[in-house]
Amino acid sequence: MTLDKPHTRKSWNTIVIHLIAWAIVFIFPFLFMERFESMNRMHDFNPMRFYIQPICIIFIFYINYLWLIDKFLFRKRAVQFIVYNLLLIVIASIIIYMVHRMALPDEFPFRRPEPRLPRPRPGFMQWQDAITLVLIVGLSVAIKVTQKWIVTEKERKQLEQERTEAELKNLKNQLNPHFLFNTLNNIYSLIAISPDRAQSAVLELSKMLRYVLYENARPYVPMEKELEFNHNYIELMRLRLARHVKVEVDMPRGLCQNYQIAPLLFITLIENAFKHGTSATEPSFVKIVMREPSPGVIECRIENSCFPKNENDKSGSGIGLKNLSRQLELLYPGKHTLHAESDSLIYRSSLTIDLN
Repeated sequence: MTLDKPHTRKSWNTIVIHLIAWAIVFIFPFLFMERFESMNRMHDFNPMRFYIQPICIIFIFYINYLWLIDKFLFRKRAVQFIVYNLLLIVIASIIIYMVHRMALPDEFPFRRPEPRLPRPRPGFMQWQDAITLVLIVGLSVAIKVTQKWIVTEKERKQLEQERTEAELKNLKNQLNPHFLFNTLNNIYSLIAISPDRAQSAVLELSKMLRYVLYENARPYVPMEKELEFNHNYIELMRLRLARHVKVEVDMPRGLCQNYQIAPLLFITLIENAFKHGTSATEPSFVKIVMREPSPGVIECRIENSCFPKNENDKSGSGIGLKNLSRQLELLYPGKHTLHAESDSLIYRSSLTIDLN
C-alpha cells in the first residue's frame, strides 16, 4: 500500500504550523526579560506559574480540535458541547489558581537572586484566565469550521467538475452519431451521382472518423489538427456538390499555432452551411472564413444561401446547434460568442473563442 504523498505533505505542514505556533507562545516571555526586570517585575516570573496557563490552553484547544467539535458540535449536540467545555474551563481555572497560590521558589536562571515572598494572585486574573480559555474554545471552533468548509467546498467543486465532464461526454456522444448520420447521408446521395467519387468520400470519411474516435476522446487537441479535420470535411462535401454550388474557403492552417482547443466545435456550423445552404437545382453558395483577430482568439464566420429543409427531410433534428451552445457554456464560459441570423436569402453564423 503506497502513501498519498500530497496528503502526507499536507499533514506534515499542519503539524509544523501547530508546533511553530505553540513554540511562539512558550518562547514569547523570554523576549521581554530585560523589560520585566527594569519594571521591577522579575520577581513575579516563575516558569511553572507562567506556563500553567499555556499548558491548559493547549489541553483545551486540542480536546476541542480533536474530539469535542467532531463528536458533539458537528453532530448538532451543542448543549453537550457547551457543558463539556464549561466543565473543562472550570477545572483548568481551578488548576491555574492553585498553581499560582502554591509557594514555589521564584528563582530563574537569568535574574539576580533576590528572595521575595510569592504575591497572591489578584482575583480579576481568575476571570481573565476563564475568558482566555473561552476564547481558545472559540478559536478551535473557528479553525475547525473553516477547515470543514474548505473540505466541503473542495468536494463540491470536484462533484461539479465531474458532473460537467459527464455532461460534456454525453453531448459528445450525441454529436458523434449526429455528425456520422449527416455524413453518411451525403455519401448516400453521392453514390447515385458518381460511384467513384462516393468511394473517395468513404476514404475521406475514414480519416475523419479516426479523428473523431481518437482525438475527440481528449478534452483538448492542437489547433492545427482541428483545422485539418475541418479542411477534410469541406473537401468531402465538395465531392457531392453540383457545379452551380460555389464554395469559398479561407482557412489558413497556421491559425492559433501552439494553442489547444476542444474538438469538433466548428463542425456543427460547417455542417449546417452545407446542409441548409446548397441546392441540387438552384445556384447557391457557401463561404467559410476563419481568422485570428488577436493572438489566441479564433474566429469562424460562415455565410451561405438559405434553403430551409422541409418537414419531410429528417436528416438531423437541429440537435447540433443546441449541443454546441451548451458545450461552449461549459468549456469556455465568458470567453466565446456564438451568433446566427438569417433573412430570406442568406444565413450567417459566427463563432469566436478566446483560447488564452
